[in-house]
Amino acid sequence: MATSTIIGQINRVAAPHLATDLDLTTEEVVTLLDLAGRVKRSPRRYSHALAGRYLALLFEKPSLRTRMTFELAIKQLGGDAVFTEYKDQKIGDREPIQDVARNLERWVQGIVARTYEQQTIEELARWAAIPVINALSDLYHPCQALADFFTLQERFGALPGLKAAFVGDGNNVAHSLMLNAARLGVDMAVAAPEGFQPNPEIVSTARGLAEASGCSLLLTSDPLEAVEDAHAVYTDVWASMGREKEARARRRAFASHQVTSKLMAAARPEAVFMHCLPAHRGEEVAAEVIESPASIVFDQAENRLHAQKALLLMMLS
Repeated sequence: MATSTIIGQINRVAAPHLATDLDLTTEEVVTLLDLAGRVKRSPRRYSHALAGRYLALLFEKPSLRTRMTFELAIKQLGGDAVFTEYKDQKIGDREPIQDVARNLERWVQGIVARTYEQQTIEELARWAAIPVINALSDLYHPCQALADFFTLQERFGALPGLKAAFVGDGNNVAHSLMLNAARLGVDMAVAAPEGFQPNPEIVSTARGLAEASGCSLLLTSDPLEAVEDAHAVYTDVWASMGREKEARARRRAFASHQVTSKLMAAARPEAVFMHCLPAHRGEEVAAEVIESPASIVFDQAENRLHAQKALLLMMLS
């Protein structure tokens, strides 16, 4: 099929940027997950769909999965990417963010930014006349969540009626999982120690979305309560990038929140284990859990590529 025909069949997203998860409508998320499946099954069909499109990758934080999958995604769609790593500085330190954005819009068709602060994403989006994609900030990790729900859809066939439990720090990953679960009909439970629970404003938004779609959102400090009847048990590192100095204190605070075989046994018999990686075996997850047949962490990692291909097709085509 001609590239122009393929592009004509792709629904472009309404919002100009993906700064937060909610920049995609629920219908667009559902469409994106379907498109990710089609791209995964028939990669050659889309191999020239973004020919002549280029991405600027601006990374303040180290990365394996995010960098590799975005570079491969645009290349496998016929385009290319230019990577800039901000070692020991942040975007905007050398020159104002508005100047960075307005330079890049003259050269490339999209900006993928991995930053410490959500404000940096917002500033890039404010000034750039091209799509800005949040590849991780302190508040959100939308690209990870899209891949995660695509992985669950592959595993269980459909998302509505599933339950996902997140055990650990109420961080950016937890925020994006809550916001998307609430819109996709997935019951969500988050077990975080007192003092480490998710952002209250994001929780409030997710609760409203969950009520509208007929699913539930539970916040608790008890991992056993969270994982009861769960189809998926998810965790992340206890000290995210930028919080390494808190690692020792966090290990004490999170000691009862490790995902162990005992905790997995409290979920459904068919429950899967999920992690956005990198993982610290012996801290947030026991080695026998992440290496068990229930672990789908590398399926998640693989699906970052396919979900991001679908995202790029919907934002750049």
